[in-house]
Amino acid sequence: MIRTSSRTKMAIRPSTDRAGLRRMTAQDIRDAFVIDDLFQPGEVAMTYVEVDRAVVGSAAPLAVPLPLPADRRLASAYFCERRELGVINIGGPGWVELDGARHDLDNLDSLYVGRGVRAVTFASAAIDAPARFYFVSYPAHAAHPSRRVRKAEARAIQAGAPKTANRRVIRQSIRPGLVETCQLVMGFTELETGSVWNTMPPHTHGRRSEIYMYFDVAPARVMHIMGEPSDPRTVFMDDGEAVFSPSWSMHSGVGTADYRFVWSMGGENLDFDDMDHLTLADLR
Repeated sequence: MIRTSSRTKMAIRPSTDRAGLRRMTAQDIRDAFVIDDLFQPGEVAMTYVEVDRAVVGSAAPLAVPLPLPADRRLASAYFCERRELGVINIGGPGWVELDGARHDLDNLDSLYVGRGVRAVTFASAAIDAPARFYFVSYPAHAAHPSRRVRKAEARAIQAGAPKTANRRVIRQSIRPGLVETCQLVMGFTELETGSVWNTMPPHTHGRRSEIYMYFDVAPARVMHIMGEPSDPRTVFMDDGEAVFSPSWSMHSGVGTADYRFVWSMGGENLDFDDMDHLTLADLR
C-alpha cells in the first residue's frame, strides 16, 4: 500500500458583482479574485470559488503521494462524487492514480477525471524535479471517461503577430473532439519570446466564467486586466498565481517578458467561439 499525506486546506471566495469591483482597492481585488497559495511543497491547496461553483487547486507532492480529499463544504463522500476535474502538470514528471489506475503525466500533459472516480492521488516521479499539478473542477451532471492528453495531442492554434507583441500558441487539451466533458474546457497558452500580450483585444463570455493561472513567469510579472471594458481594473500576478473572472468581466494581460498560462472555463456550453469580442476602442 502506498503511504500518502493528507495535508490539505480549502479557502472560500464569495462572488463579486460589477458595483462591488468598482469600489475595490488594489488589495481588495487581490483578496477577492487572486489565488496566491498554490503549489505549496508537500500539500494540496484548494479554493472554492462561488462563481460557477468552481474549485481551483494544486498538488505539489514530494516523497509522499498526496490524495485529493473531499472537503466537508462540498457535502460529498469523495471529491468527484458530483464533480469533474481537469489537471495539468506544470512541473517535473509525475503520475495521478485514479481508483488504482496510474496515469503518467510529463510536463504540460493534461488529465481529465470524470464524475464518479472515488480516489485521486498525485505523485512525483523524482524529488529533485517534483511534479506540480494544477487542477480546476466544476459540478458535473454525467459521468464521462477519464482520459490523459499529452501535450503533443492537444489542438494547437497559432495566434497573434510579432508586430502586436502577442504571438502565441494556444493549446486546447480538454475540449470537445478530444475529451467529452460536462462543462469543463481547459488548456494553456505559450507566448513566444518577445511577445507579452495575451488575449488583446479582450473579450467576455456571457455564459461562462474563466480562470487564468500564470506560470513560467518569474522573474517577470504580469499585469492582469479585468472588469468591465468601460471601467477596467488591473492586478499584478506572480508565478503560480491564479485569477478568476466572472462572465461579465473581460480577461487579458501583459507581462514584462514572455510567460505561459493555463486557462479554464465552465458554464452553459463548450463552444470556444462563444465569446463577446471587444475592440480597443471599447476600453476606457
